[in-house]
Amino acid sequence: MIYGAMKVAIGGPLKLAFRPWVEGLENIPATGPAILASNHLSFSDSFFFPAVLDRKVTFIAKAEYFTSPGVKGKLTAAFFKGVGQLPVDRSGGRGAGEAAIRSGIDVIERGELFGIYPEGTRSPDGRLYRGKPGGLARVALATGAPVIPVAMIDTEKIQPPGKLLPKLMRPGIRIGKPLDFSRYQGMEGDRFILRSVTDEVMYEIMKLSGQEYVDVYASAAKRQLAEEAKRLSAEHKQAEKEARQLEKAEKAAEKDADAEQADAGTDRRPAA
Repeated sequence: MIYGAMKVAIGGPLKLAFRPWVEGLENIPATGPAILASNHLSFSDSFFFPAVLDRKVTFIAKAEYFTSPGVKGKLTAAFFKGVGQLPVDRSGGRGAGEAAIRSGIDVIERGELFGIYPEGTRSPDGRLYRGKPGGLARVALATGAPVIPVAMIDTEKIQPPGKLLPKLMRPGIRIGKPLDFSRYQGMEGDRFILRSVTDEVMYEIMKLSGQEYVDVYASAAKRQLAEEAKRLSAEHKQAEKEARQLEKAEKAAEKDADAEQADAGTDRRPAA
């Protein structure tokens, strides 16, 4: 009931304002469970995609969205619960991953749609990164549910980092045909099978999205970009410091030169 109300309140205005285009909507089953595996370009992906679906889709969200204190925290928690997000504490390493997998299996066992971002985090630069072999593949193999690849297109351009107001433009959603991994069911303990399943899904997402594929994890790419930004910032600060020191030395040299010139003028004065 809350989900339906939130969908009307949020999904309706989103579709009216941004007019997202959709291809392959017929690939979403009218009933029964399925795993919707999507690329992840923007925070808004979890709003645009459910807005165009007739059925409820449940995504996993970090627990901080549900546990922040104060009025703002309570409103945020109510909002995320209303749009079908499940809280998962991602600070506990392997335990956090197990909780996410269990949550996904529960959604599938209820006969619902489970949404997941195999990259694990948003793309830092619009490219498609290597899928993590845990959640997606393990939920698929434990439940036998079909995996439907999804490509979000241009959502990162609507509100780039640092921009307060969103840009009114049409994002796209391209939905692929369901992938059947029943041949691997019961083999979720085999890491090579998990890797194979994940890579197959990522390949289909790449074909749908047209993104350049990068065979590293997005989280690692983000760390590398952050370290590079930190290095450039340190170099910039060092250059500014050296420039200030040079300017100070030049001013001191000018002052000494003026003093020497003044002394030389005094020495040349005739005696009274």
